[in-house]
Amino acid sequence: MKRSRNVAGDRQRRRMITVLWTAVLAIGTIILIYKEMTAVLYILATLGVTALLVVVAMSDLAHAEGLTNDPRRSSDSAAIGSGITSTMGNNPS
Repeated sequence: MKRSRNVAGDRQRRRMITVLWTAVLAIGTIILIYKEMTAVLYILATLGVTALLVVVAMSDLAHAEGLTNDPRRSSDSAAIGSGITSTMGNNPS
């Protein structure tokens, strides 16, 4: 039989996974500091910041695809009051 999952249970499971990952990374960092392996810490920090910047850049691109300042793609409502007339639609000639 198939067991249905509830939203609260999924949220709690994801939170527990996040806490476990954070604890593992914190313990790893403490061990590297204790062993005085700062070169490895610098490399990991650089890779972590790079990964974070890539994630932020991709999320901005995904949300900004619909937004544009290109006047060729705008509708006639954007041209109201600017003196630009449309060649499409009703022509009074």
